[in-house]
Amino acid sequence: MDNGASSYRRFRDNGDESGLIEIIRDYKDGLILYLSSIVGDLNTAEDIAEDTFVVLGTKKPKDKGKSSFKTWLYTIGRNAAIDYMRKKARKKELPLELSHDISGDELDLEKAYIREEQKITIHKALRSLKPEYRQILWLEYFEQLSMKDASRIMKKSVHAAEVLASRARQALRAELEREGFSYEGL
Repeated sequence: MDNGASSYRRFRDNGDESGLIEIIRDYKDGLILYLSSIVGDLNTAEDIAEDTFVVLGTKKPKDKGKSSFKTWLYTIGRNAAIDYMRKKARKKELPLELSHDISGDELDLEKAYIREEQKITIHKALRSLKPEYRQILWLEYFEQLSMKDASRIMKKSVHAAEVLASRARQALRAELEREGFSYEGL
């Protein structure tokens, strides 16, 4: 699999709409969650992801092939999120605090309940970090991108991204310890 590049080429060059549909199907959820780590709101992230796919569908930008398709797509989304944040800052809107609700299918089981509580604690700790820290951790752990790809998306050198990731892990660990949570994976 070429991470969506062939689907996009089919759409861009041949007008095959199924290529765009495949891209949306394969990347929508991950892109929304990544954008949510930037803007801090799932509904806004959905709107920005939709705008990103509209750009692909209407403007049909050319992928220069310098990175994977996913990295290129996430970079477009990140740029749209940054534009949104700039416009929002100019308007000086007051951010709405939204409660983060994670529901599990097995809430009646003790293990599932504990797992959900841990997820809530981790997501709460992530939300308290600086946006740059949230982004690098999201790309590294949830999107499982290489540090090289994460650095491209964040427009940093690989070394700067590695340092940022290290500092982000330390900050997350400290935040989790403040919450009384010990997580060996950090």
